[in-house]
Amino acid sequence: MYLRRVIKASLIIGALLVSGMVIWRGGEALGQSTVLYWGSSGPQVTKVQALLNRWGYYTGPIDGYYSGKTFAAVQDFQRKNGLNPDGVVGDRTWAALGHPVVRQSAYGTYSSGAARGVSDNNSVSLLARVIEGEAADESYTGKVAVGAVIINRTQSGAFPSSIAGVIYQPHAFESVTNGQYTRPVSDESIRAAQAAISGFDPSNGATFFWNPYKPVNAWIWSRQVLTQIGQHIFAR
Repeated sequence: MYLRRVIKASLIIGALLVSGMVIWRGGEALGQSTVLYWGSSGPQVTKVQALLNRWGYYTGPIDGYYSGKTFAAVQDFQRKNGLNPDGVVGDRTWAALGHPVVRQSAYGTYSSGAARGVSDNNSVSLLARVIEGEAADESYTGKVAVGAVIINRTQSGAFPSSIAGVIYQPHAFESVTNGQYTRPVSDESIRAAQAAISGFDPSNGATFFWNPYKPVNAWIWSRQVLTQIGQHIFAR
């Protein structure tokens, strides 16, 4: 009976590891820590707020909602701990907070030591999700151009220097704000993300894009227009 229970437990843990639902730290299985950003909510936001409050970075309410004061406190913590101050609680920030994570999934192993707070695989996945959300009906070239805008922002000095930081800036991308970036991702969007990260840039160095057939802030038209691909104008 004991042996059966051990085997059953091992099979359950193995299945969870394959599905990516378990993180191991020091031999202990933990619930997966998610990326937190402006607009996130829930117990993990509460955990971050409590830690930052305890260490003197945060004086706002510990309410589990990630808004302005939490964002500023995370940035302050990141600056003082040698991290990119993008206000996003990714793997490296979790590690600095005392919660390093190692992700086990069918797609590989991702540790909290990954560059810029996310692994290369995670960067491709996140970028592909936004490409899908913003340009699902565009051509492959149009999808790559949207991804290139995000990459260009990381290199411009006027935006956060990480892909996650750019994507999770408050209200930077409509698909993140309205949740469309959580839709299933197509193979073409994944290939487009890989191409953009590899340096393919049909946007000609753009750091902005918009659909001229939808209502937009008049300010955007003050930017230097570089090209139009499909239903998106690209500018800097």
